Amino acid sequence: MATIDLTPDRVDVRLTTAEKIWALRGDLSFPRAAVSGAVVVPDGARATRGIRAPGLGIPRTRNVGTWRGRAGKEFVSVRGGQPAVRITLTGQAYDSLLIGADDADALAAAVLR
Repeated sequence: MATIDLTPDRVDVRLTTAEKIWALRGDLSFPRAAVSGAVVVPDGARATRGIRAPGLGIPRTRNVGTWRGRAGKEFVSVRGGQPAVRITLTGQAYDSLLIGADDADALAAAVLR
């Protein structure tokens, strides 16, 4: 499962080898200043929005990759039934990230600090 490493200046999303293959991309990194919000969603797989391009999409089970829709371009790494954090970005290649996390509340709070 993807992990988020936070430093005072950066938000780094580290993907597993399988996620890199499924998403057809490597790890992601953004400046903390680009984060404009973070909200918790109860089920990451159900919160995925838009059309997958490229990535892996198994309905209600596992989504990894880029989703494109009305809300913009979003990087997704979630499992069905697992809570997730949607991190809104400004001025970056992705408009948002949707990352699954067992303790999504703590992650969202940490991202917003």
